[in-house]
Amino acid sequence: MEVKTLSAVFIALSSAMMLSCTSKYDTEKPLIQNNKHFGLSSTAEILLTSEAGDKMSVMANQTFTSEAASGTQIVIQPDVVKQTISGIGTSFTESSAFVLAHLPVEKRHEVMNKLYADTGANFSLTRTPIGSTDFSVEGKLGYAEVEGDSELKHFTIAPDSDGFSKEKYSGIQDESFDVLPMIHEAMAIKAQQDDSTLNIIASAWTAPPWMKDIDTWFIKGAKENNWEGTGGKLKPEYVSTYADYLVKYLEHYKEAGVDIWGLTPVNEPHGNSGNWESMHFTAETQNSFIKDFLGPKLKESAFADTRVLIYDQNRDHLEHWTDVILGDPETAPYVYGSAVHWYSSTVDVYEDVMDRVHNKFPDFAIIHTEGTIDDLGKPAPNGILDPVKFQESGWFNNDEFWWNENATDWAYTATWAPNPENHPIYTPVHRYARDIIVSLNHWMAGWVDWNAVLDSQGGPNHAGNFCGAPIMIDVESGDVYYTPIYDVLAQFSKTIRPGDKAVQADKILDGLEDDALHTSATINSDNLLSVQLLNTTKEPIELDLVIGAQNAQITLPANSIQTVRVQL
Repeated sequence: MEVKTLSAVFIALSSAMMLSCTSKYDTEKPLIQNNKHFGLSSTAEILLTSEAGDKMSVMANQTFTSEAASGTQIVIQPDVVKQTISGIGTSFTESSAFVLAHLPVEKRHEVMNKLYADTGANFSLTRTPIGSTDFSVEGKLGYAEVEGDSELKHFTIAPDSDGFSKEKYSGIQDESFDVLPMIHEAMAIKAQQDDSTLNIIASAWTAPPWMKDIDTWFIKGAKENNWEGTGGKLKPEYVSTYADYLVKYLEHYKEAGVDIWGLTPVNEPHGNSGNWESMHFTAETQNSFIKDFLGPKLKESAFADTRVLIYDQNRDHLEHWTDVILGDPETAPYVYGSAVHWYSSTVDVYEDVMDRVHNKFPDFAIIHTEGTIDDLGKPAPNGILDPVKFQESGWFNNDEFWWNENATDWAYTATWAPNPENHPIYTPVHRYARDIIVSLNHWMAGWVDWNAVLDSQGGPNHAGNFCGAPIMIDVESGDVYYTPIYDVLAQFSKTIRPGDKAVQADKILDGLEDDALHTSATINSDNLLSVQLLNTTKEPIELDLVIGAQNAQITLPANSIQTVRVQL
């Protein structure tokens, strides 16, 4: 990357003045600093997770002075308050439940507490599928199996709690455990603590086959269809029925004791080339679906407060969807915000897109609902120029894999990919930490990882789309591996809580490349400021943390994520 250096011009302004949105490179514009004196003496807490082996290690606090800052600087403006945070977390899937069902109950409780208890990661924002996905054990699973049942008289969520037979699946320890029991167990953990927030977003991958024009779950690409697979789209006569289907899901989950916080009409409406369950919408057809069917039906139901999130796919196309749907004054009142994924690039966070969307539609949230280390260990298909690196290996019980450039995604060196330059080999920890930190600094309200738990191969996945997870388990030996992704997400989750507010965070780079250092900051109702710092380099970075008229000298160790907390 190009080295960028900033000569900052500091202008004393009142604490109420807002800083204009930063550009893609936070160092390209002069910073406007608030010179308010906050009376700081020292940091309150410093947590460190690093390649060197730190896992939320508590570091020595640093003192604040009123001396002039210099060199590399992180400038925080606590009075420039931005979006409210919904939470940080990971997802409930059938594959996760299946893997956990292989553990003895006591061991499973231990893993679940590491995910949802305040003694663990305390994840607060989660996602769960409506029906099956590629991360279902066998797939092709829904709640309305009776063809033509337009009144949904046979609707049932039983598949989410049927469990897994020991006779069918060797190694199962608890036959009753499934995705709904997994959610119940997480809720039970939350109920035992003061910080009990568990916001669940539900997303459907597809309607039942009989509602779609292809009359099946998905059609894979093949020579006969010119390798153009599809998930199909709703038949016109069942568009209203599909809205009823989503409301029925909310009703049945409510009856099962689970309140759904948010809802997306469909996961990845652009489809996945028919490789697994999917269903297509355009921005225009989803707009009509929400305006004419889903929105009114929710409003008339007991679920008027369920937050509808549009889109639910990659960030590079977000702006078109918001222009069409949020720009429609008849649809916008039914919508809470937008859901996005990260698969259009392994390095670009698309902060420019989020800034533009926020500037046009400031009252609507942006929430990241899915991201993962995809195509893990998958052999290279045709058209891959570097098949050796395309197929990863050595990720289980090996922290070095996650802290260095070892991962590739679906489009790495692909001659058929639209923008292969956006998909270089990457460091998994950096991808997660960069995406979360930069996103929070550019209006993202919440961030959800994909599967909470997978097996040691990154499955099960009925489509062969194996992926990484925060926790990976060898189902034969019972060995539980908390990957560095778990440590990173846990550090963010424990220090960025629902209801916190993002505040303006900028950087001055003294000869560093832009990707060397990233930062964001949030503040809670007790005025505890949490500053997140990512050092992607192999050398420590010395910096001044500037808050108003004071600063503290901070050492950010090599290849690390550090959280500096300051009581204002």
